[in-house]
Amino acid sequence: MRITFACLLMGLLLAGTVSAKEPEIVKDTFSVIHSRKSVRSFTGASVSKEDLDKIIRAGMAAPSAVNKQPWSFVVVTDKKVIDTLAAGLSTARGIEKAGAVIIVCTDPEKAHMESKDFAIIDASLASENILLATEALGLGGHWTASYPYEDKMKHVRTVLGIPAKIIPLNVILLGVPTGEDKPKDKYQKDKIHWGKW
Repeated sequence: MRITFACLLMGLLLAGTVSAKEPEIVKDTFSVIHSRKSVRSFTGASVSKEDLDKIIRAGMAAPSAVNKQPWSFVVVTDKKVIDTLAAGLSTARGIEKAGAVIIVCTDPEKAHMESKDFAIIDASLASENILLATEALGLGGHWTASYPYEDKMKHVRTVLGIPAKIIPLNVILLGVPTGEDKPKDKYQKDKIHWGKW
């Protein structure tokens, strides 16, 4: 008795060992990665709490050294608070029209070996997940540095009541993009070393 490929595939699908959506998911993943860009042009529309929760969950799904997860997140949607933050962040272009901001914070005391370096690396990984999740939801995002600038960190801590031992790594602007900002092709063959330098 001959078993056709279609029958075999159907059996595997029903058994739950193969997902019909895997190729689509892989394509979507790469599409999101290559579509990500720094968005500075927002419409001014708000970002829903549901989307913000999805974005934060993605941030928390990032890897961290020895799974210490030294990060914390401050989510701000109040326009007055965002405007107050903007006053001390001259490089946060587009913040006045952002629908929300997420401040990714990290605590060196909670990082692997209580290391500031590990704390920064871990929070950076969480930040990238946040930016990718933002793109996946059709929103725009932009990382504005707070760390390592003492004046910016002090301003962010003061406005948001962040303890002195906590590092506010960045202020990620989020919002509905106008479509003006486009992704860049950053692929450079000469930066790849196969096998050895």
